[in-house]
Amino acid sequence: MNDENNSLGQVSGQPSMQDNLNDTILEASEVPTGTPLTLEKYETEIYDVDGELNPVAPQNTQNHHKDGISWKFIFFIIIILLPIRLFVAEPFLVYGSSMEPNFDTGDYLIVDELSYRVSNPKRGDVVVLRPPTDETKHFIKRIVGLPNETIDVKGDQVTIYNAANPNGLLLKEPYLKFHSDKEAHFDLKDNEYFVMGDNRTVSYDSRSWGPLTRDHITGKAFLRLYPFNSISILPGDSSKFK
Repeated sequence: MNDENNSLGQVSGQPSMQDNLNDTILEASEVPTGTPLTLEKYETEIYDVDGELNPVAPQNTQNHHKDGISWKFIFFIIIILLPIRLFVAEPFLVYGSSMEPNFDTGDYLIVDELSYRVSNPKRGDVVVLRPPTDETKHFIKRIVGLPNETIDVKGDQVTIYNAANPNGLLLKEPYLKFHSDKEAHFDLKDNEYFVMGDNRTVSYDSRSWGPLTRDHITGKAFLRLYPFNSISILPGDSSKFK
């Protein structure tokens, strides 16, 4: 990631969003050969884009009026955008490899924080979450298990046991490209979800730290804005792989 003193999309004369995103991707690819990488270093962490934006403070009120920007306009923008930013959608930047090949370092996402206020997360949803091991971070994962289900993971095979499938349902996951030999078995309680990364060889997820409660889920990946050749609504949507 870029240093916090850098920014994405600052005012004219400073680096553009695309330049900084390209720098981020370049830095991620320049890890020296032979450098030992732990599971956490491979982890797909999502950093709040707002935390990397350095707002430029206005010099004085007169300059704003000279540039044609009034305080009424600024107030209007705050009134309109602030509620959206706090309660509806939030921008995030992907860093890491645990959701490859469906999400890569440098992907700029808009996360829908409203839908889960009126509906429940569904199996296959790609979500941004705060892991119970460190609630200061954000991860991106896919929901695999729902409340009151039993999850049995044996490598690439995930079997779901629930009221509708007491003998077990082998989950079809056509979005997976990388193989894993990890195993896990969990009985989910009310309000608990089981999440995993698409790159299960390296993903640090519910197989390691257990189920996730609903209040740890920030929202659903709604829009991918960058890279431009991958712009899409509901990126990673499991229904697109059928």
